[in-house]
Amino acid sequence: MKIIIAGGGKIGRSVAEILADEGHDITVIDRNAELITQLSNALDVICVEGSASNADTLREAGAAQADLLLAATQHDEVNMVCGISARHLGVKHVIARIRDPQYLNQNTFLSEALGLDLIVNPDYECAREVARILRFPSAVRVDTFSKGSVEIVEHKVAEGSVLDGLQLKDLGARLGVRVLVSVAERGGEAFIPDGHFALRAGDRLSITGTVKELRRFFAAVGQLKKPVRQVMIVGGSRSAVYLTRMLQESGMSVIVVEKDRARCDQLCDLLPDAHIVCGDATRSDVLLEDGLRSVDAFVALTGEDGDNIVTAMYARQCSVPKIVVKVNREHFAEILESSGIDSVVSPKELVAEQLARYVRAMSNSAGSSMETLYRLADGKIEALEFRVGENAACTGKPLRSLKRKPNTLLAAIIRGSKSLLPDGDTVILPGDHAIIVSAAGKLKNLDDILL
Repeated sequence: MKIIIAGGGKIGRSVAEILADEGHDITVIDRNAELITQLSNALDVICVEGSASNADTLREAGAAQADLLLAATQHDEVNMVCGISARHLGVKHVIARIRDPQYLNQNTFLSEALGLDLIVNPDYECAREVARILRFPSAVRVDTFSKGSVEIVEHKVAEGSVLDGLQLKDLGARLGVRVLVSVAERGGEAFIPDGHFALRAGDRLSITGTVKELRRFFAAVGQLKKPVRQVMIVGGSRSAVYLTRMLQESGMSVIVVEKDRARCDQLCDLLPDAHIVCGDATRSDVLLEDGLRSVDAFVALTGEDGDNIVTAMYARQCSVPKIVVKVNREHFAEILESSGIDSVVSPKELVAEQLARYVRAMSNSAGSSMETLYRLADGKIEALEFRVGENAACTGKPLRSLKRKPNTLLAAIIRGSKSLLPDGDTVILPGDHAIIVSAAGKLKNLDDILL
């Protein structure tokens, strides 16, 4: 597909890199000449210097022949104008990044009025990701399918764990739980393990199951953490506003620490039920005075990776049970992991996943439709949810009789209100939701798992 990305910043570059890797014809527009040069040298994309809201620039980028345009500049209004112009110039699908919280409740109206197929909000997606983690604090990461019917959680095998040395075929009987280890990461490699795979301390596992069974798993390995009741958030960003509201709806109390006085005044109006603290969170005395040692979770959401890392490390030193950090640069995740902080979120990666799912869904067959896509193990493996259609070729036969591609795994089936961990006798039926874990390339529909 021919795809235009308006805006070559963090979001635009991340999306361009992923979609170019999937074989799409990518053109990036940005008015910053230096940034355009960097992108042209780093990625296999076409770059156009100019304003994304200018019709002539869009024509030069090939809008009349484009299948999709993503408006991802820093300014919501520019993205809206770009989307309107692109639609009039003949772009088939238009997606716009719109971040301002005042627009959140107007998504349907804006989509219809501006001709947008999808609105993406990195700050809101970041908040949703953090909220999922805090609702299941035992896990490093939580990916949800079918509105929470099944989850894939990330867990690191600790030294001395009951899992160390255990073969996967014995896991269910040994722990008395029904979960499936879908992905294992070891020594920089990621793969889909079989039943004879023996776990080791240090392995990072992606584990599939229902919430009930996953809680039983963490209890069995001695890693079940108590529910989060009180959260301290550093940084009064848009993400912090979204997250505070989500956590309060779940019954949690929230402390927000922000150093800018004017922003604190705004937060008091936006979040009347939260405790707003005006202070510099990089100063340990500020955090201690406002109860750092008594909170159940600490979330670093400032716009500076360095501040987020420093405050998170101090929170770990103070033995805060759950710590989540937002970073924009991927290599910082390794620094955090080495210090024992595993739960790291990246807004640009979350949006890139969202866009990759949308682009692949555009080319779905009639046999299935893609509902969800997550990138696991630093993008080496994907977890996808498909709604099974009437014409899907993989229906009506036991799994053992299906000739499937290597490095693909049917991790779960959601059938009505029931969640199933499949075995060789399981039959996929039309209307099911199938969770597929794949290292076998980019799946576009469910039947891609077949040889």
